[in-house]
Amino acid sequence: KMLKAKKIAELIEIAEQMGYAVKNYYDTAIKPINPYNLNYIGSENSIDNNDNQLFISIGDNTIREKVYNKLVTNKNIIFATLIHYNSFVSKTVSIGNNCLISSGVQINPMSKIGNNVIINTNAVVEHECTVKDHSHIAPGCILLGNVKIGEKCFIGANSTIKQGVEIGDNVIIGAGSVVINNINKPGTYVGVPAKLITKEK
Repeated sequence: KMLKAKKIAELIEIAEQMGYAVKNYYDTAIKPINPYNLNYIGSENSIDNNDNQLFISIGDNTIREKVYNKLVTNKNIIFATLIHYNSFVSKTVSIGNNCLISSGVQINPMSKIGNNVIINTNAVVEHECTVKDHSHIAPGCILLGNVKIGEKCFIGANSTIKQGVEIGDNVIIGAGSVVINNINKPGTYVGVPAKLITKEK
């Protein structure tokens, strides 16, 4: 299997663990440090129908969504989903394409993960949770049972979302925050319990 990566990152080692041979990468410019000795083949504008499989490894939700939406219309591109061998994903979990499940992650039964989602190191997604497209769950987060995360959300490191809480689209939760109530309006929320500090412009 051949995977062409957008950036050099942890995902390359996960991809190799999954049996991919990672040879090339796309980016806006050549990386000055390239420990994997990958071949630079241009920006995403260089992607053509000869590509086999692709993973977009951009942490910023907005940029990752933009690149994904640009490329997903090309029916010849197959997006890889990368799952670290040291994570646990229940067989009843559904995961979309171009997702990254990092080391130590636990995703429990009947959860649903959308497309283009990052679930980072040691995060816990309990039973029957939903994480929608283009969202990022940072390291150490805990989503208790039946939590719903909207599109293009960022859930900061070591934050906790109380069981049954629903978070709408375009919400940022600050690191270490505890969310105990539903959040319907876009913006940035921080604290214990989390409160709105900045509305989305």
